Amino acid sequence: MKMMNQRIDWEDQRAFLAVLDGGSLSAAARALGVAQPTVRARVAALEQALGTTLFTRSVRGLTPTAQARALGAAARAMAHASDAFARLASAAVDVPAGVVRLGVSDFVGVAVLPAMLAPLRRSHPDLRIELVLSNSAADLLEQEVDIAVRMHPPRQEALVAAKVPSIPLGLFAHRDYLARRGTPVTLADLATHDMIGPDRALSDLAVVAQVFPDLDRSRFMIRTDSHPAQLAAIRAGLGIGVVQRPVALADPALCAVLPDLVAATLDTWIVTHENLRALPRIAALFDHLVAAFRRFGGAAPDG
Repeated sequence: MKMMNQRIDWEDQRAFLAVLDGGSLSAAARALGVAQPTVRARVAALEQALGTTLFTRSVRGLTPTAQARALGAAARAMAHASDAFARLASAAVDVPAGVVRLGVSDFVGVAVLPAMLAPLRRSHPDLRIELVLSNSAADLLEQEVDIAVRMHPPRQEALVAAKVPSIPLGLFAHRDYLARRGTPVTLADLATHDMIGPDRALSDLAVVAQVFPDLDRSRFMIRTDSHPAQLAAIRAGLGIGVVQRPVALADPALCAVLPDLVAATLDTWIVTHENLRALPRIAALFDHLVAAFRRFGGAAPDG
Protein backbone atom coordinates (compact mmCIF):
# COMPACT_ATOMS: atom_id res chain seq x y z
CA MET A 1 0.00 0.00 0.00
CA LYS A 2 1.34 3.39 -1.00
CA MET A 3 0.25 6.17 1.34
CA MET A 4 -0.49 9.50 -0.32
CA ASN A 5 0.55 12.71 1.36
CA GLN A 6 -2.98 14.06 1.80
CA ARG A 7 -5.64 14.27 4.46
CA ILE A 8 -7.98 11.27 4.70
CA ASP A 9 -11.63 12.31 4.95
CA TRP A 10 -13.55 10.70 7.82
CA GLU A 11 -16.70 10.53 5.67
CA ASP A 12 -14.73 8.43 3.17
CA GLN A 13 -13.80 6.07 6.00
CA ARG A 14 -17.43 5.88 7.16
CA ALA A 15 -18.46 4.91 3.63
CA PHE A 16 -15.70 2.26 3.54
CA LEU A 17 -16.86 0.80 6.87
CA ALA A 18 -20.50 0.75 5.73
CA VAL A 19 -19.55 -1.18 2.58
CA LEU A 20 -17.36 -3.53 4.62
CA ASP A 21 -20.24 -4.28 7.01
CA GLY A 22 -23.03 -4.26 4.42
CA GLY A 23 -21.26 -6.08 1.60
CA SER A 24 -22.56 -3.81 -1.16
CA LEU A 25 -22.83 -0.19 -2.22
CA SER A 26 -26.61 -0.29 -1.97
CA ALA A 27 -26.58 -1.65 1.60
CA ALA A 28 -24.01 0.97 2.60
CA ALA A 29 -26.07 3.74 1.00
CA ARG A 30 -29.15 2.66 2.98
CA ALA A 31 -27.19 2.51 6.23
CA LEU A 32 -25.71 5.98 5.71
CA GLY A 33 -28.83 7.55 4.24
CA VAL A 34 -27.06 8.75 1.10
CA ALA A 35 -27.17 7.96 -2.62
CA GLN A 36 -25.29 4.93 -3.94
CA PRO A 37 -23.07 7.03 -6.26
CA THR A 38 -21.98 9.03 -3.20
CA VAL A 39 -20.79 5.85 -1.49
CA ARG A 40 -18.99 4.72 -4.64
CA ALA A 41 -17.25 8.09 -4.96
CA ARG A 42 -16.17 8.12 -1.31
CA VAL A 43 -14.73 4.61 -1.46
CA ALA A 44 -12.89 5.51 -4.67
CA ALA A 45 -11.51 8.65 -3.02
CA LEU A 46 -10.26 6.61 -0.06
CA GLU A 47 -8.63 4.06 -2.35
CA GLN A 48 -6.89 6.87 -4.18
CA ALA A 49 -5.73 8.47 -0.92
CA LEU A 50 -4.38 5.15 0.36
CA GLY A 51 -2.99 4.02 -2.95
CA THR A 52 -4.60 0.60 -2.70
CA THR A 53 -7.65 -1.43 -3.72
CA LEU A 54 -10.13 -2.02 -0.92
CA PHE A 55 -12.83 -4.05 -2.68
CA THR A 56 -13.09 -6.35 -5.68
CA ARG A 57 -16.36 -6.99 -7.48
CA SER A 58 -17.92 -10.46 -7.51
CA VAL A 59 -21.30 -12.03 -8.20
CA ARG A 60 -22.07 -11.74 -4.49
CA GLY A 61 -21.31 -8.04 -4.31
CA LEU A 62 -18.12 -6.33 -3.18
CA THR A 63 -15.45 -8.55 -1.65
CA PRO A 64 -13.03 -6.82 0.74
CA THR A 65 -9.33 -7.26 0.07
CA ALA A 66 -6.94 -8.37 2.79
CA GLN A 67 -5.94 -4.73 3.20
CA ALA A 68 -9.57 -3.71 3.71
CA ARG A 69 -10.09 -6.35 6.38
CA ALA A 70 -6.93 -5.18 8.15
CA LEU A 71 -8.17 -1.58 8.13
CA GLY A 72 -11.67 -2.50 9.30
CA ALA A 73 -10.87 -2.70 13.02
CA ALA A 74 -9.25 0.73 13.04
CA ALA A 75 -12.15 2.29 11.12
CA ARG A 76 -14.66 0.66 13.48
CA ALA A 77 -12.79 1.99 16.53
CA MET A 78 -12.91 5.48 15.01
CA ALA A 79 -16.64 5.10 14.39
CA HIS A 80 -17.21 4.13 18.02
CA ALA A 81 -15.12 7.10 19.16
CA SER A 82 -17.08 9.43 16.88
CA ASP A 83 -20.37 8.14 18.28
CA ALA A 84 -19.07 8.55 21.84
CA PHE A 85 -18.01 12.12 21.02
CA ALA A 86 -21.54 12.85 19.78
CA ARG A 87 -23.08 11.35 22.94
CA LEU A 88 -20.79 13.42 25.15
CA ALA A 89 -21.59 16.57 23.19
CA SER A 90 -25.32 15.88 23.67
CA ALA A 91 -25.01 15.90 27.45
CA ALA A 92 -25.33 18.74 29.91
CA VAL A 93 -22.31 19.12 32.16
CA ASP A 94 -24.14 19.35 35.49
CA VAL A 95 -27.42 17.40 35.19
CA PRO A 96 -28.34 13.90 33.98
CA ALA A 97 -29.23 14.63 30.36
CA GLY A 98 -28.18 13.47 26.91
CA VAL A 99 -27.56 10.06 25.39
CA VAL A 100 -26.27 6.97 27.20
CA ARG A 101 -25.58 3.81 25.20
CA LEU A 102 -26.35 0.68 27.23
CA GLY A 103 -25.33 -2.87 26.30
CA VAL A 104 -27.34 -5.82 27.67
CA SER A 105 -28.20 -9.39 26.70
CA ASP A 106 -31.30 -9.93 24.59
CA PHE A 107 -33.25 -11.44 27.50
CA VAL A 108 -32.41 -8.61 29.90
CA GLY A 109 -33.24 -6.05 27.22
CA VAL A 110 -36.64 -7.60 26.52
CA ALA A 111 -37.82 -9.09 29.82
CA VAL A 112 -36.01 -7.19 32.59
CA LEU A 113 -34.82 -3.74 31.61
CA PRO A 114 -37.98 -1.91 30.41
CA ALA A 115 -39.62 -2.00 33.84
CA MET A 116 -36.36 -0.86 35.42
CA LEU A 117 -36.02 2.12 33.11
CA ALA A 118 -39.56 3.45 33.63
CA PRO A 119 -38.89 5.23 36.98
CA LEU A 120 -35.55 6.54 35.71
CA ARG A 121 -37.26 8.15 32.72
CA ARG A 122 -39.77 9.81 35.05
CA SER A 123 -36.98 11.18 37.22
CA HIS A 124 -34.72 12.26 34.35
CA PRO A 125 -36.86 12.99 31.28
CA ASP A 126 -33.91 14.54 29.42
CA LEU A 127 -31.91 11.30 29.64
CA ARG A 128 -32.05 9.25 26.44
CA ILE A 129 -31.08 5.57 26.36
CA GLU A 130 -29.71 3.73 23.32
CA LEU A 131 -30.09 -0.02 23.89
CA VAL A 132 -27.67 -2.50 22.34
CA LEU A 133 -29.12 -6.01 22.67
CA SER A 134 -26.54 -8.73 22.14
CA ASN A 135 -25.34 -11.83 23.94
CA SER A 136 -21.80 -10.88 22.90
CA ALA A 137 -20.11 -8.44 25.26
CA ALA A 138 -19.99 -4.92 23.86
CA ASP A 139 -16.57 -3.26 24.00
CA LEU A 140 -16.45 -0.60 26.72
CA LEU A 141 -12.82 0.30 26.14
CA GLU A 142 -13.55 1.09 22.49
CA GLN A 143 -16.64 3.03 23.63
CA GLU A 144 -19.05 0.84 21.71
CA VAL A 145 -21.31 1.34 24.72
CA ASP A 146 -21.11 3.58 27.80
CA ILE A 147 -22.51 1.10 30.33
CA ALA A 148 -22.98 -2.67 30.16
CA VAL A 149 -24.81 -5.29 32.21
CA ARG A 150 -22.52 -8.30 32.15
CA MET A 151 -22.72 -11.87 33.39
CA HIS A 152 -18.95 -12.14 33.82
CA PRO A 153 -16.47 -9.96 35.75
CA PRO A 154 -14.61 -7.25 33.81
CA ARG A 155 -10.91 -7.95 33.41
CA GLN A 156 -9.61 -4.60 32.12
CA GLU A 157 -8.23 -2.26 34.78
CA ALA A 158 -9.80 0.81 33.14
CA LEU A 159 -13.31 -0.48 33.86
CA VAL A 160 -15.38 0.23 36.97
CA ALA A 161 -17.83 -2.46 38.04
CA ALA A 162 -20.47 -2.93 40.72
CA LYS A 163 -21.37 -6.52 41.62
CA VAL A 164 -25.10 -7.01 42.10
CA PRO A 165 -26.91 -10.13 43.36
CA SER A 166 -26.63 -13.23 41.22
CA ILE A 167 -29.80 -14.14 39.34
CA PRO A 168 -31.10 -17.69 39.95
CA LEU A 169 -32.58 -19.76 37.13
CA GLY A 170 -35.40 -22.21 37.71
CA LEU A 171 -37.90 -24.40 35.87
CA PHE A 172 -41.29 -22.90 35.03
CA ALA A 173 -44.39 -23.74 33.03
CA HIS A 174 -47.72 -22.09 32.27
CA ARG A 175 -50.47 -23.11 34.66
CA ASP A 176 -52.60 -24.34 31.72
CA TYR A 177 -49.82 -26.69 30.61
CA LEU A 178 -49.54 -28.15 34.13
CA ALA A 179 -53.32 -28.52 34.32
CA ARG A 180 -53.23 -30.62 31.13
CA ARG A 181 -50.10 -32.65 31.80
CA GLY A 182 -49.67 -32.69 35.56
CA THR A 183 -46.90 -31.20 37.69
CA PRO A 184 -43.54 -33.04 37.88
CA VAL A 185 -42.37 -33.74 41.42
CA THR A 186 -38.98 -35.30 40.59
CA LEU A 187 -36.34 -34.83 37.91
CA ALA A 188 -37.25 -38.24 36.55
CA ASP A 189 -40.81 -37.01 35.91
CA LEU A 190 -39.48 -34.57 33.30
CA ALA A 191 -38.92 -37.53 30.98
CA THR A 192 -42.65 -37.56 30.23
CA HIS A 193 -43.01 -33.82 29.65
CA ASP A 194 -42.48 -31.40 26.77
CA MET A 195 -39.34 -29.40 27.41
CA ILE A 196 -38.20 -26.04 26.02
CA GLY A 197 -34.48 -25.38 25.82
CA PRO A 198 -31.33 -24.53 23.89
CA ASP A 199 -30.47 -25.54 20.37
CA ARG A 200 -26.74 -25.01 19.74
CA ALA A 201 -25.49 -22.61 22.43
CA LEU A 202 -22.69 -24.56 24.12
CA SER A 203 -22.94 -22.84 27.50
CA ASP A 204 -26.68 -23.48 27.73
CA LEU A 205 -26.32 -27.07 26.56
CA ALA A 206 -23.69 -27.59 29.27
CA VAL A 207 -26.15 -26.42 31.94
CA VAL A 208 -28.80 -28.82 30.62
CA ALA A 209 -26.31 -31.71 30.61
CA GLN A 210 -25.20 -30.95 34.17
CA VAL A 211 -28.61 -30.37 35.76
CA PHE A 212 -30.62 -32.89 33.72
CA PRO A 213 -28.08 -35.59 32.79
CA ASP A 214 -30.72 -38.25 32.18
CA LEU A 215 -33.08 -36.09 30.16
CA ASP A 216 -33.29 -37.25 26.54
CA ARG A 217 -32.77 -34.45 24.03
CA SER A 218 -35.84 -35.70 22.17
CA ARG A 219 -37.98 -34.33 25.03
CA PHE A 220 -37.07 -30.78 23.95
CA MET A 221 -40.04 -30.02 21.72
CA ILE A 222 -39.01 -26.38 21.27
CA ARG A 223 -35.31 -25.70 20.80
CA THR A 224 -33.96 -22.18 20.39
CA ASP A 225 -30.89 -20.28 21.57
CA SER A 226 -32.98 -17.13 22.02
CA HIS A 227 -33.88 -16.76 25.69
CA PRO A 228 -36.77 -14.36 24.97
CA ALA A 229 -38.15 -16.93 22.52
CA GLN A 230 -37.88 -19.65 25.18
CA LEU A 231 -39.82 -17.47 27.61
CA ALA A 232 -42.48 -16.76 24.98
CA ALA A 233 -42.86 -20.50 24.31
CA ILE A 234 -43.24 -21.20 28.05
CA ARG A 235 -45.85 -18.44 28.37
CA ALA A 236 -47.72 -19.95 25.42
CA GLY A 237 -48.07 -23.25 27.32
CA LEU A 238 -45.77 -25.20 25.02
CA GLY A 239 -43.79 -26.88 27.78
CA ILE A 240 -41.40 -26.54 30.72
CA GLY A 241 -38.25 -24.44 30.52
CA VAL A 242 -35.60 -22.52 32.41
CA VAL A 243 -36.30 -18.87 33.23
CA GLN A 244 -34.72 -16.23 35.45
CA ARG A 245 -36.68 -16.71 38.66
CA PRO A 246 -37.46 -13.03 39.36
CA VAL A 247 -38.99 -12.69 35.88
CA ALA A 248 -41.07 -15.87 36.08
CA LEU A 249 -42.26 -15.28 39.66
CA ALA A 250 -43.59 -11.86 38.59
CA ASP A 251 -45.89 -13.55 36.04
CA PRO A 252 -49.03 -14.95 37.73
CA ALA A 253 -49.63 -17.31 34.81
CA LEU A 254 -46.33 -19.14 35.37
CA CYS A 255 -45.77 -21.78 38.04
CA ALA A 256 -42.49 -23.03 39.45
CA VAL A 257 -41.68 -26.64 38.60
CA LEU A 258 -39.45 -28.40 41.15
CA PRO A 259 -39.29 -25.07 43.04
CA ASP A 260 -36.32 -26.07 45.18
CA LEU A 261 -34.19 -26.67 42.08
CA VAL A 262 -31.78 -23.90 41.05
CA ALA A 263 -30.65 -24.78 37.54
CA ALA A 264 -27.88 -22.17 37.56
CA THR A 265 -27.09 -18.67 38.76
CA LEU A 266 -26.01 -15.70 36.67
CA ASP A 267 -23.36 -13.58 38.34
CA THR A 268 -24.09 -10.01 37.33
CA TRP A 269 -22.10 -6.77 37.15
CA ILE A 270 -22.91 -3.21 36.10
CA VAL A 271 -19.83 -1.90 34.26
CA THR A 272 -18.60 1.38 32.80
CA HIS A 273 -15.32 3.05 31.89
CA GLU A 274 -13.51 4.84 34.71
CA ASN A 275 -13.32 8.02 32.60
CA LEU A 276 -17.12 8.11 32.29
CA ARG A 277 -18.24 7.13 35.79
CA ALA A 278 -18.50 10.68 37.19
CA LEU A 279 -20.45 12.15 34.27
CA PRO A 280 -24.00 13.00 35.45
CA ARG A 281 -25.76 11.07 32.68
CA ILE A 282 -23.57 7.98 33.28
CA ALA A 283 -23.79 8.20 37.07
CA ALA A 284 -27.58 8.48 36.97
CA LEU A 285 -28.05 5.34 34.87
CA PHE A 286 -25.23 3.37 36.53
CA ASP A 287 -26.49 4.02 40.08
CA HIS A 288 -30.09 3.38 39.05
CA LEU A 289 -29.19 0.02 37.50
CA VAL A 290 -27.20 -1.04 40.57
CA ALA A 291 -30.17 -0.29 42.84
CA ALA A 292 -32.68 -1.87 40.43
CA PHE A 293 -30.70 -5.09 40.02
CA ARG A 294 -30.22 -5.32 43.78
CA ARG A 295 -34.00 -5.21 44.17
CA PHE A 296 -34.43 -7.61 41.25
CA GLY A 297 -32.07 -10.10 42.87
CA GLY A 298 -33.80 -9.81 46.22
CA ALA A 299 -31.18 -7.73 48.07
CA ALA A 300 -31.90 -4.32 49.56
CA PRO A 301 -29.72 -1.41 48.40
CA ASP A 302 -26.94 -0.31 50.67
CA GLY A 303 -28.04 2.33 53.12
